[in-house]
Amino acid sequence: MVRKYIHTFCIVMIALTYVINGFKLEDKQSTSNKSKMSLQRLTALRALMASQPTALAAYIVPTADAHNSEYIAPVDARREWLSGFTGSAGIAIVTSAKALVWTDGRYYTQFQNEVDLSVWTLMKQSLPDTPSMDKWLTSNLVSGSVVGVDPHTMTREEWTPLQTALTKAKMQLLAVDKNLIDVARFQLNDPPPERPSKDIMHLPIEYTGKTAGQKIKELRDKMAEKNVSALVITALDEVAYTLNLRGSDINYNPVFFSYLVITPSSVVLFWRDGKIPRDIREILSEEGVDLEGRPYDEITRALKELARELSENGDGEHSIWLSSEASEAIHRAASGEGDLKKPLNLISEMSPVALAKLVKNPVELEGFRQCHIRDGIAVVRFFKWLHDQIDGGTTVTEVQAADKLLEFRTEEKYFMGPSFETIPGAGENGAIIHYSPSRDGPQREIRASDMFLLDSGGQYMDGTTDITRTRHMGAPTLAQKDAFTRVLKGQIGVGSALFPKGVKGNVLDTLARKSLWDSGLDYAHGTGHGVGHFLNVHEGPAGVSWRPYPHDPGLAPGQILSNEPGYYKVGEYGIRHEDLVEIISVTNSSDHPRASKLLGDFDGRGVLGFSTLTLVPNQRKCLKLDLLDDVEIEYINAYHSRVFKVLGEILKSRGLEGDYKWLENECEPVTRS
Repeated sequence: MVRKYIHTFCIVMIALTYVINGFKLEDKQSTSNKSKMSLQRLTALRALMASQPTALAAYIVPTADAHNSEYIAPVDARREWLSGFTGSAGIAIVTSAKALVWTDGRYYTQFQNEVDLSVWTLMKQSLPDTPSMDKWLTSNLVSGSVVGVDPHTMTREEWTPLQTALTKAKMQLLAVDKNLIDVARFQLNDPPPERPSKDIMHLPIEYTGKTAGQKIKELRDKMAEKNVSALVITALDEVAYTLNLRGSDINYNPVFFSYLVITPSSVVLFWRDGKIPRDIREILSEEGVDLEGRPYDEITRALKELARELSENGDGEHSIWLSSEASEAIHRAASGEGDLKKPLNLISEMSPVALAKLVKNPVELEGFRQCHIRDGIAVVRFFKWLHDQIDGGTTVTEVQAADKLLEFRTEEKYFMGPSFETIPGAGENGAIIHYSPSRDGPQREIRASDMFLLDSGGQYMDGTTDITRTRHMGAPTLAQKDAFTRVLKGQIGVGSALFPKGVKGNVLDTLARKSLWDSGLDYAHGTGHGVGHFLNVHEGPAGVSWRPYPHDPGLAPGQILSNEPGYYKVGEYGIRHEDLVEIISVTNSSDHPRASKLLGDFDGRGVLGFSTLTLVPNQRKCLKLDLLDDVEIEYINAYHSRVFKVLGEILKSRGLEGDYKWLENECEPVTRS
């Protein structure tokens, strides 16, 4: 009973943390204030670069923490502090005369809105004429130059090619262990915040489908196949997945700052001060894991000790297995940094945990299906509410809309918080792909004349959601209807596709862009990303994009991806349609729109397709019917029929007649008449 109480208390506390975090948007300083500080911060950094024992000609500031996390805690937001650019992707390079940020097409408009352009230069990395970071360095620095970077913020697979390029140009890549941004912050009396270290919770087997003991046994089996003595897990979501634990150290991501080292006889978690809570230790013991705790900050020392012990062990050659996406600092520590009696073999390749969690087990898949039903209820109720407010003349701002959506989601079972910061883009703000409204200063109202793009998601104990719907609050223009329909055609093209098992995700990308390309239109982001199970909303290593995912193992049944083409007319509006989809095996008898016409199975490779998980209708009045063929109209009607059948019964059972009627109208069949 005590254990049950403690477990329930942890769940409640973390749920509360997530809900609060959803409301806590970082206070953004005005553009003018950021402009004033930008030069001051650069000046401090440049002074530190010049004062190093080996003076630095350039210093690299990635958007990264020591775990290669996509979304980072404020303590690690060094590039943001330096430049003022808040996007989640980008690398800054600072020299004595230049300050540049490389980022992709999702953030071009955002960068120009946030950054002092008299000081910083945007390097549009998606464009073919933009030099890569290494080419820019070798072309703009003189022979003998030294380039510095904190090795904790760069992965081994990023470090090695950069080092090679610089070496060829007779330059040096230097590991600067003390991060210069952190030093500059202290010098300017603006120290970084403390690293979060919040409570952790256990996720029971009814949600995970597999005990931590089973997962670790499978990892040890893979270790035995490779004849390795230790597996070092550095990615936060991989640690959480392996141990069936969740945390809240990074907003919207149920992870906790930690490392995990597995040997044939031990499982060591480097977390907080090393003291594992008794209830967590007891639950994991029941799952077959004897978990040892060590302080988080001891990881590099512990890896050096492990390397030395293995080197001194005369029992043959020893190997340590790390992900190639682990930091350069972790690789150096695991190698013993040369202080060994005999060399140690490092295996640096794709993490076995990343591949394991990519393919969801039956329990996880059912959880995804169920949480999308509940999430669909919340989003449908929100859109009905929003249209009522706008049609009735009530003022609703973007921030108020995001808050109301959170309110609806909070009413749903197992909801733990948003899966990312909601993107409520009204009108011109919808064209900023990763838009985030400020709670301070003037508020953008959602008007009847607006195209409104809403990208949002939820973390549930049984799964994670990510959905975008674009709706016009009044009467769409012909150009908006044309773009809306072309984007939807692209989503249908991917959603209804059949393809061979094992094919890489990038080969599907053109299907999403074909209708846009026919009109000379496009979008500057990928088409689909993987999604974790009550974990990170963006999960590798598979995805659908115009460029291949570097470690994509090939598409397989049980993977969860997004399907999200878009179009953005800068300064006017944005359109994106996003569903989450489950990859399924398809035969002639499968419930798939193209299954009945199958003539083969790709010579035994097997046929795959997508089953859409998201259940929220698309706006019919934004459709340009003459762009749709009969198969596409049939697809839309079948989807809407399914949405209404599944969600309508729930709305009715809850006595939500108004929401039921609204959904019924939205799901009426599309006809050419």
